Amino acid sequence: MSKRTRQKYWLAPVVALLIQLPIANAAIQQTKGDFEDKFRQLDESLPTPNVYRNAAGEPGHQYWQQKVDYDIDVTLIEDTRRIEATETITYQNNSPDTLKYLWVQLDQNKFRDDSMSALTTTFGGIGNRGPATQGASGDSPARLSMGALRRQQFVDDNELGYVISRVEDSKGNDLNHVIVGTLMRVDLTTPIKSGESVTFDIDFAFNIVEEDAVSARAGYEHFPDDEREGGNDIFLLAQWFPRLAAYTDYEAWTNKEFIGRGEFTLEFGNYNVDITVPADHIVSSTGSLQNPNDVLTRTQRNRLKEAETADRIVFIVTEEEALENEKEGTDDVKTWTFSAENVRDFAWASSRKFMWDARGYQQGGNTQPLVMAMSFYPKEGGDLWKKYSTESVIHTMEVYSRFSFDYPYPVAQSVNGPVGGMEYPMITFNGPRTELRDDGTRTYSLAEKRFLIGVVIHEIGHIYFPMIVNSDERQWTWMDEGLNSFLDGVAGREWDPNIPWGVEPRDIVDYMKSETQVPIMTQSDSVLRLGPNAYTKPAAALNILRETILGRELFDFAFKEYAQRWMFKRPTPSDFFRTMEEASGVDLDWFWRGWFYSTDHVDISLDRVYQLRLDTEDPDIDFARERQAHEDKPWSLTEERNQQEGIELWVDRFDDISDFYDENDRYTVTNKERNKYKSFLEKLEPWERTAFERAVREDKNYYVMDFSNLGGLVMPIILELEFEDGSTQEMRIPAEIWRRTPKAVSKLIITEKDQVLVSVTVDPRWETADVDVENNHYPRRIIPSRIEAYKSKPRNTYEYRDIMHDSTTELDTDDESDDE
Repeated sequence: MSKRTRQKYWLAPVVALLIQLPIANAAIQQTKGDFEDKFRQLDESLPTPNVYRNAAGEPGHQYWQQKVDYDIDVTLIEDTRRIEATETITYQNNSPDTLKYLWVQLDQNKFRDDSMSALTTTFGGIGNRGPATQGASGDSPARLSMGALRRQQFVDDNELGYVISRVEDSKGNDLNHVIVGTLMRVDLTTPIKSGESVTFDIDFAFNIVEEDAVSARAGYEHFPDDEREGGNDIFLLAQWFPRLAAYTDYEAWTNKEFIGRGEFTLEFGNYNVDITVPADHIVSSTGSLQNPNDVLTRTQRNRLKEAETADRIVFIVTEEEALENEKEGTDDVKTWTFSAENVRDFAWASSRKFMWDARGYQQGGNTQPLVMAMSFYPKEGGDLWKKYSTESVIHTMEVYSRFSFDYPYPVAQSVNGPVGGMEYPMITFNGPRTELRDDGTRTYSLAEKRFLIGVVIHEIGHIYFPMIVNSDERQWTWMDEGLNSFLDGVAGREWDPNIPWGVEPRDIVDYMKSETQVPIMTQSDSVLRLGPNAYTKPAAALNILRETILGRELFDFAFKEYAQRWMFKRPTPSDFFRTMEEASGVDLDWFWRGWFYSTDHVDISLDRVYQLRLDTEDPDIDFARERQAHEDKPWSLTEERNQQEGIELWVDRFDDISDFYDENDRYTVTNKERNKYKSFLEKLEPWERTAFERAVREDKNYYVMDFSNLGGLVMPIILELEFEDGSTQEMRIPAEIWRRTPKAVSKLIITEKDQVLVSVTVDPRWETADVDVENNHYPRRIIPSRIEAYKSKPRNTYEYRDIMHDSTTELDTDDESDDE
């Protein structure tokens, strides 16, 4: 047999074995019966701990991450709405690997009409980001929203995506580079070894997208009705410069195409950025302003100083000044210089429309005692922004710092523009506006108020997660959106619990039982419904973990430990799961498996409650109880009607047919039973007799409750017991009760003799996101609902139009239409 043949024979059984193994969780497989271990440990699914990430969920003793510094000179060309810039990038290779090339993110290429994002957007499909479309169904036509038409026309009319005009090393030599969609590979002249660095330059330009037209995370918004000829714009610049993709210990290059849903993860570094804009613009930016004397008036600088210690907000640019400023334009320019240390990204905003307010947040601590909370917004923001934006920024830092760490940067900013909500280091873009009324006033609804406070809390919260705790949003959206939504729910309820924040477990029950679900652990771009999957469900899960499973003391300690372990580092889901277990001291594998790895939902049904009474074995007592139970049964309808009709019983008509059993029923006790009882007591061990006689004497109530797990997701069983005297008692049964029988369990509950149970409710305060609260009641309750009277709509197909009459209608003139 040749060596080659022997190799084939050796490989054959191995290949056959591999083919038979399930793709996932092959370590243990249940092959008998239908038992499913809901408490099976996650070790076989999580990555093996190593020198980079240890088994406790901490950074390992050889943890590393790359560092990238940027020096950028950028010019905003207002008339053409274009960016032109040059950047110098210094890449520090802290990995143990030698790198022959670097991957650079080119996010603006997403807007090209030949991008993967554009070509893979389905018509009427689920999960699309941006203007809505709807496929045809039966007699209903397909629908294309005006927004979808607008986006299509904007993309047709504008050249979008990057123009990369130069990629050179520090000596001026061209570097070979290859653009792959929203990525660019830069081939290095000399590979960089571990511990080495490389510097290179990129010249780039692009046309800024109109955010309202294309539904982007940044762009410009045009205001044609402003007094200035041609109107004004607000420019929000984010994901605007070529940025190094992350190189990690768990994935190497994180070079997934940017489609739109999954955001990004980046390397930390230092930035020096010169931003040249029209001289009448106000700029808000990541980092600290380095040249205030060049770009701010003396008055503005004095106001900023005053704001540092003010109790309430101070206007750096007032409303009156902003209104006056937006009336004119200028051909002059100013260059604003910003510096930022240890950030993973850089964004900025620019407009002549901005009013600007600020207040110092005296946070204390050694690292960053003073944080300047600031807001930038146009007149369209109105009193809503004046009252709530900067206050929400400060409130967020106060709450989040309690759960994680002190805010480490010198500024925290909220900017109003076309983006509904987006976060970057030290700066956030937030969208709510006021409504201009006929009398010139501006008002807002409760929804707009909630939107502004909520979005500011959420986006400023993102500066903590993931701008500091640097999770990978392209891979796991829930690690930033879910964790942050949990905390913004905490902060929102500490602001005002009467505002409906929508983060309670009860708010996700419709999604939990829907068919358009994927597990939370699904990669970002494959999620079907991003909002409930990445935001609400994980937030509700963490709320349940804090309030119902662990309790606040254990949860808050573990969560803060996770945040502090991973600030300025890059955690993965396993690091979060392991830290929460290790720091709380509680096995939570069942929780992560059910909530994050499955699409099971919570539906615990209380099917039956049996009321039991302990047999005394004394026939004089037990037989009497049996007689009473028989007599308590409903009277036979036949007997009742026979009596009503006066039918005389046969045994009453003839005395001579009576016998012993007419005087002694079947529950009559004999000495034989009494002797048997005595014998029973004599055969008991002393401890058995003591325990039994005490139980008989106390005569407690025994209740056996049967529960079904209809949703598949195991959870604690929370009971409210109501008794005959009107009192109630709460009982919490840990989720581990389902360990051996995850589909159904029975539980014995014993109460005192005078505690007679009349009703039981499962999860009375809706803590667990149970999707059907009606089967939580025993006895079942009448279901409250509503009914609405309606008037039938007239038929509206073509033949039902009264064309004979409608054809006599005169055509409105344009003036008449305007009046209407």
